[in-house]
Amino acid sequence: MRTVSFTQMSEGTREDYLLLAELEERQVRELPDRLLKALEALQNSFDGYQVSRYEHSLQAATRAHRDGRDEEYVVATLLHDLGDDLAPENHSEFAAVILRPYVRDEVHWIIKHHGAFQMYYYAHHYGLDRNVRDRYRDSPHYQACVDFCERYDQSSFDPAYDTLPLEFFEPMVRRVFAKPKHS
Repeated sequence: MRTVSFTQMSEGTREDYLLLAELEERQVRELPDRLLKALEALQNSFDGYQVSRYEHSLQAATRAHRDGRDEEYVVATLLHDLGDDLAPENHSEFAAVILRPYVRDEVHWIIKHHGAFQMYYYAHHYGLDRNVRDRYRDSPHYQACVDFCERYDQSSFDPAYDTLPLEFFEPMVRRVFAKPKHS
C-alpha cells in the first residue's frame, strides 16, 4: 500500500498530495458501494417494527418510484434513514449531508427535515408537540416534506407490501452518485 511521506500535513510534498488526490478519487468512485452496504446493514436495525429499517427504506423507495418520482428523489428516499444506527438523534441531517452534493435543494431539504416532520405521526403519544414541523411553514419545501412523510415515510412499514429489491435501485444509486451537482 502506498502512503504519504509526512506525519504532519504541513510537511507534505506535491507527490504526497497527488497520491492522496488519486486515492480520494477512488474513495469517491466507490461511494455507491459503501452506501449500498450501509443500507444492507439496516436489515438488523430497529427491533419492534414489523419490518426492518432496510425493508422500510426499500418500501419507501418503491412507493416513490411507483409514484413516478425522479431518480434523485427515489435514491434520497431509499437512503433517508441511513443514519438511524449511527446518528439516532439527528439521522435526517446525517442522510442529508451525504446526499447534499448529489441532489437538488428541494430533495436535500426534505431529507434534512423529515425527522421533525415525521413527528406529526407519533410525538403526541409521548406528550410532545406533534406540530414541530410548523416552524418550517415558511419554507418553499414545507409541503413537499409533508407529502414525503405522508406518502413514503410513515406509510412504509407494511410487511405485505410488494417491495422492489435493492438490485432494482442499485443502478439509480450509481447514476445519482456518479457526479456531484453541488460543491
